Amino acid sequence: MTYSIVAADPVRGEIGVAVQSKFLAVGAIVPWAAADAGAVATQALADVTIGPRGLELLRQGVAPSDCVERLLAGDGLREQRQFGLVATDGRAASFTGSGCFNHASSIVGEGFAAQGNILAARAVVEGLATGFRSSAGQPLAERLLTALERAQEAGGDRRGQESAALLVAREGGGYGGNHDRMLDLRADDHGAPIAELRRLLGLHRLYFDRPDPAAALPITGGLRDELHAVLLRRGFNPDAGWSQALFAYFGWENLEERWLDEDRLDPAVLTYIREHEGDR
Repeated sequence: MTYSIVAADPVRGEIGVAVQSKFLAVGAIVPWAAADAGAVATQALADVTIGPRGLELLRQGVAPSDCVERLLAGDGLREQRQFGLVATDGRAASFTGSGCFNHASSIVGEGFAAQGNILAARAVVEGLATGFRSSAGQPLAERLLTALERAQEAGGDRRGQESAALLVAREGGGYGGNHDRMLDLRADDHGAPIAELRRLLGLHRLYFDRPDPAAALPITGGLRDELHAVLLRRGFNPDAGWSQALFAYFGWENLEERWLDEDRLDPAVLTYIREHEGDR
């Protein structure tokens, strides 16, 4: 009842999973990822323990192809399981049990494994692979989401849509920089969950992407005057302490991950201010 893709971007140090299903809150079951191990998607008659067990095997350096039998050992329901896994270096493997509902299959390629069951056709899995390959050069989250979009265009889950999830891990990539959960987005019950993930990803990029210092705008002249007026209007007194007032505004608006310092401004923050402050 699900299609998913696990993939790695060794250059960026990112590892992730994207999944869609006619199933409530699929993000709570299928996707697993860790920056020091790899990523796993466990589905069909999902054995959720395949997620953490698979990550631990990958963490130990076991090749994805060798993980498959270890994860299925002693499982009397193995032919109803489906899962894919990828190591941080891009090696990947997938398993589809003979008891999974048709159409069920997988494609393993360079840096990814794509799999699905109860699909409209084989073209859905091919859409996952095509979407991922055709978006090379983009950040991993965008590539995974493009894979889901191409799969849905090919027919998707033949029972329809309900939920989708996007999980990406990178060492130090999470909020605050002290954990690896870089991106964890879910649409748990939605008529168009993949489109909702695309919207949420845009918001995530706004609030949590870190600024490029080379693109920073100097806070001088007219820009400083503009910000001064905004701070006063919002109740942050820049005359009592410029840095404190400006940072307080960033925190109030949940923009603290885009903070540089009191003398430089991320262009994305300026765009946000000009789009949002005029109506207040």
